[in-house]
Amino acid sequence: PARYFDTKTTEPISFFLSGLEELLAWQPNSNDEFNISAVPLAKRQPPLHSRRPRTLVCHDMRGGYLEDRFIQGSATRNPYVFYHWRYIDIFVYFSHHTVTIPPVVWTNAAHRNGVPVLGTFITEWTDGEKMCEAFLAGGEEAYGAVAEQLARIAQHYRFDGWLINIENTLSAAAVRNLPPFLRALTARVHSAVPGGLVIWYDSVLRDGTLRWQNELNEENRVFFDACDGLFTNYNWKEEQLEHTLRLAGPRNADVYVGVDVFARGDVIGGGFDTDKSLRLIRQHSLSAAIFAPGWVYEHLGEKNFLQNENRFWALLAEYLPTHSICTLPLATSFSLGMGTSSFLDGKDEESGPWYDLSMQEIQPLYPEHQGRLSTSCCLQDAWCGGSSLQLQGTIPPGEERVAVRLFSLQMPAPPKLFLTLLYKLEGLQPDDFTVALEVTTWDSGTCLEGNPTSLPEPSGRHYPRVLPAPPPGLAKLLAACQRGSHGWTSRCYELELQDCSLRDLSVIVSRQQPSPQETSFTCLLGEVRVLDTASVAASPPQVHSVTASQLWWQ
Repeated sequence: PARYFDTKTTEPISFFLSGLEELLAWQPNSNDEFNISAVPLAKRQPPLHSRRPRTLVCHDMRGGYLEDRFIQGSATRNPYVFYHWRYIDIFVYFSHHTVTIPPVVWTNAAHRNGVPVLGTFITEWTDGEKMCEAFLAGGEEAYGAVAEQLARIAQHYRFDGWLINIENTLSAAAVRNLPPFLRALTARVHSAVPGGLVIWYDSVLRDGTLRWQNELNEENRVFFDACDGLFTNYNWKEEQLEHTLRLAGPRNADVYVGVDVFARGDVIGGGFDTDKSLRLIRQHSLSAAIFAPGWVYEHLGEKNFLQNENRFWALLAEYLPTHSICTLPLATSFSLGMGTSSFLDGKDEESGPWYDLSMQEIQPLYPEHQGRLSTSCCLQDAWCGGSSLQLQGTIPPGEERVAVRLFSLQMPAPPKLFLTLLYKLEGLQPDDFTVALEVTTWDSGTCLEGNPTSLPEPSGRHYPRVLPAPPPGLAKLLAACQRGSHGWTSRCYELELQDCSLRDLSVIVSRQQPSPQETSFTCLLGEVRVLDTASVAASPPQVHSVTASQLWWQ
């Protein structure tokens, strides 16, 4: 069927639903199993329900369902990718189809990085009015059926909820049933999807008029009260933020103030000035909804996309509270889910472009210190996948080292950790530098490194002990200890901690000799792993009963 498989290639594709009939007729189907997310939502700190103001990203690009619809990837050159997951809380996939089911590759990439994904339910223009008349004015049975189907779809495809966007006038009967519809949908999503969310877009008023308010006020509050949050329109002024904050009360973090990166209409900021809007939003302790950050790709072009993307998010970083990893194992080769080649063990196995967001690995922080350090993605060389993480910077005169924070961590430290690192120093004299891992712990009088006789490390900085060879029993898993090849250097480490809480994982680049000059370095990181010794010894579950169906020979 053409809905589920590309007619040219027969490959499975992601899809949307058009109109009320398709929504109400939807049933799970053996053809759509490719569309079910295979990656559970990773835990992170702080969790979504903390009171800290959040950051929502709403992805709207050229109508949606572009190359990202190919569930098993495609040979796309210079595709759009998003990878600043540590900086955001919620990802919305937006299109103008009635029911936008997020392409499963996005759900997989977001979930691996701890970010929930919402689809979009939209009605607009005269068709939208007719649709709303049919299901809202029709009463509880009619709107209950729509709420039930939307909750079932999110549960079946394993994404996390809905943005509801009613952009057409409503009759008195329809608008009367809108708050009960939102309450019914929110309750059903909460019960069907753990941590599920329903967010309302600021459009219709309580009397059914379509008039964007750019704030939370008495005209639209009834919809905010019926669901998990409000996404405001983009043309706000500072006094509207003050008004919104007063009215939201303790639910200030549930108001997502809209920021259109394309800067359409009378807005503050946009483009590389988006930080101006974020500064005001954060001064008022509100959440932010960044709409169409694909501007970087669409407006500035594909050519220098990765550099431009890093610049865009670096400008916003001070207004984007980051998230910590709170479970082990942590293992990543930093791959973006795209590349110009496929690498395995440092070797270019297959040249040619590829794009598959399901293959994106856990993404780090991307720290930037003006002139001193930049973190970016390198497509030209990698240990595994399509890219490595490139650290470029300078060690100032008289200083010996630079620390680059890759991940913030928030969890009790297991008694014993194994860590592995694969790196490659580039440039004229790579022997001038050493590269190592550093783990920091939260200050605590009880935290000790190593055996009980050792003294507490006052700064909370720990330098794991290099292992020349993996311990017996873990040799297979930690083959990394000796497997550096194709110019990559491999290191294995061990760290024993007592009563500690993990805080940060950093890479330290040091000079071998102190120097009065500043020294520049370029270092590629190919893979980092942090493993709890107790759990890695267990063997993985065996796979049983594999079946193959629908075989074509070409």
